[in-house]
Amino acid sequence: MTAIRVLLVDDDPLVRAGLSFMMGGAEDIEIVGEAADGGEVEALVDRTRPDVVLMDIRMPAVDGLAATETLRRRADAPQVVVLTTFHADEQVLRALRAGAAGFVLKDTPPAEILAAVRRVAAGDPVLSPAVTRQLMAHAAGTAADTRRAHARQRIAALNDREREVAVAVGRGLANAEIAARLFMSVATVKTHVSRTLAKLGLNNRVQIALLAHDAGLLEDTEGR
Repeated sequence: MTAIRVLLVDDDPLVRAGLSFMMGGAEDIEIVGEAADGGEVEALVDRTRPDVVLMDIRMPAVDGLAATETLRRRADAPQVVVLTTFHADEQVLRALRAGAAGFVLKDTPPAEILAAVRRVAAGDPVLSPAVTRQLMAHAAGTAADTRRAHARQRIAALNDREREVAVAVGRGLANAEIAARLFMSVATVKTHVSRTLAKLGLNNRVQIALLAHDAGLLEDTEGR
C-alpha cells in the first residue's frame, strides 16, 4: 500500500515535532516535509508532492488561510486540513470556503488526527455533522443578503436531484446515508456529487455544504 504523504505546516516547532512523532509510527503515513510559515508551503509542495497538508491557521508572516487559497488554486492541489484551537472561527470558515477539506483541533487525540488524515486522503471531508451545524450557526451570524443571493444564483445551475443531494451533503450525511434517504445507489450519489462540484466550480463536499447553507437550502428543507 502506498503511504499517504503528509506535509506539516505550523510555526510552533513543538507542535510540528509532536505531530511528526505521532504520525511517524503509522505505517501508512509518511511525513515528507515541514514548514514554519505559509510562505514556504508552495515551494515545499512542489518539492515533496504531499497528498495532505496539515496547515496551522495562525502564523506570523503568511497565515494558513492565504496558503490554503494559494494551494487550492493549483491544478494538482493537495488536500488541506486546517489545524486550529477553535471549533468555530471566521478564519476557519474562510479556509473551508477556500477549499480546505476540513479541520482538526490541536488537542484532538492522536488516533483521531491519524483517522482525519486517512479520511481526507480518501476524498472524505473531516467535519462531523455536529461540527458542521456549529460552523453553519457561526456563519449565519456573518452572512450578508448579497451572499445568499449569489449562492442561490449558483445553486440554480443544479437540477432537482443534484439540489437534493447538495442539501443532504449540507446536513453532513455520508454517501451511504444519502443513498438510503433518497432511494438511489451509492454510485449514483457519487455521480451527483461529482457533477455538482463540476457545475459549481467547487473543490470538495465542504464547499457544497457551505454553499447550500448560504443559499438557505437547509432552512428551506427544515422539518421535511
